[in-house]
Amino acid sequence: MSDSNISSSSSDSASIATVDQNVGRRNGRIINADQTFSPELRHWRDIFWLAIFIIHLILLGVVLAALGLNRFRTADRLNIDRYTNRYWENSNGLTETYWPKYAVAGGIGTVLGCLWLLLLGSRAKQMMKFSVHILTTYLAVISVLCFWCEQFFWGVAFATGAAVQFLYVISVIDRLPFTMLVLQKAVKLVWSLPEVTRVAYAFMAVMLLWMGIWSFGISGVVASSRGDLGRWWLLVVLSVSLFWTAAVLCNTVHVIVSGLVFLVLIHGGRNASSMPPNSLMKSLRYAVTTSFGSICYGSLFTAAIRTLRWEIRGFRSKIGNNECLLCCVDFLFQLVETLVRFFNKYAYVQIAIYGKGFNRSARDAWELFQSTGVEALVAYDCSGAVLLMGTILGGLITGTCAGVWTWITWKDRVIMVGSTAMLMGMVLVGLAMVVVESAVTSIYICYAEDPSLIRRWDPHFFNQLSETLHQRLQHRSSRAREVLTHNQLDSHTQDTFHL
Repeated sequence: MSDSNISSSSSDSASIATVDQNVGRRNGRIINADQTFSPELRHWRDIFWLAIFIIHLILLGVVLAALGLNRFRTADRLNIDRYTNRYWENSNGLTETYWPKYAVAGGIGTVLGCLWLLLLGSRAKQMMKFSVHILTTYLAVISVLCFWCEQFFWGVAFATGAAVQFLYVISVIDRLPFTMLVLQKAVKLVWSLPEVTRVAYAFMAVMLLWMGIWSFGISGVVASSRGDLGRWWLLVVLSVSLFWTAAVLCNTVHVIVSGLVFLVLIHGGRNASSMPPNSLMKSLRYAVTTSFGSICYGSLFTAAIRTLRWEIRGFRSKIGNNECLLCCVDFLFQLVETLVRFFNKYAYVQIAIYGKGFNRSARDAWELFQSTGVEALVAYDCSGAVLLMGTILGGLITGTCAGVWTWITWKDRVIMVGSTAMLMGMVLVGLAMVVVESAVTSIYICYAEDPSLIRRWDPHFFNQLSETLHQRLQHRSSRAREVLTHNQLDSHTQDTFHL
């Protein structure tokens, strides 16, 4: 028994040593920092998706303007109702009745996003803990309010959300200390780069301008009485469009910040003599020109796949010995893992550094993590989920404020205004949160490419990362041995039974 333990521990140590060598083996590729923003490497990528996004914005802008103007000050100003009377009823509601409520939602979302950025350096840890622990309660309270207003569908939806949030937090509770450590270091890195927050403010302003047009059209939809089903379908389509637009802006910020953070880590600080001039402007220029098509493409799928992966991972870790359920979840998990290989948020760091296309960037980033063992750290980290909780909480606060005002005057429009206002709040708060997420992804890419970059920046944090990586690899190794032993026992039992 002791001999087997000694041999297993020595094999673990050997595997960890091998991973340490792999993590540091790519130094030659990264040390040449001149290649990161070389114009020779920058070519227009994923142009098809860039064209689709621009055409989508133009067409949607026309549709939103028409929907809003049709009921601005005068009902059916553009005579659109004559085309819809055969399908649903129309009312004489006006756009300006609901537009101010969306203006308030935009203001509240902007204030929450700005507060997050202002408190980033001093209260970030407390704010993230607050988001994790209060979100379940907030969802449950909104569920009760929906039942009280006789909105049973939404009451069940929010109650389900509260249950899922509670189960997820319970399933990852042991990972939160490491997650908070990574987030603290990311905040420290971002706070040392004040220009990063200015980028976030600028993109929040751009988003507000687009939301002014979007909410104008949405107000026209809410003011019309197109039957609940037809109106809801139109709201869903317009909300998906806003989500894609917001994801594109968030990921553009992601690319800009990632490029700057990576340069800072490579050169040993923003004030280093080797730091190239106008780094922020170069990163911004590449993000909104040659790499913008890749950002548009990745923004369509990345967020949904990543959220699904978090939920499956959390559920999978708490299944226990139910082999039938474990088999089904493993099938879903492997399917999502395949998608993650081609759609993951770490692709944006590769886009920022090397100007690659999205699919190649995602594949290279994932292969880098798997070949170096850093994927074990990435899988253990829940920083993206924690930041998403803060984003959802900001959206819920925004939606609640707009919904309460609507309930006072138009009770039958509460859910419509509240849900769309919630989406606006999530978008604006998410633009503030993304600067921290960009720093997190850059830290992991740097650690996988060249660990000495992290060691030079923060030696204590480097030691904590390395220790956690070793623990996770040991954990995976022990689980693999358990599965192998279990399969061998099953095979032996079946052979005995046949005999």
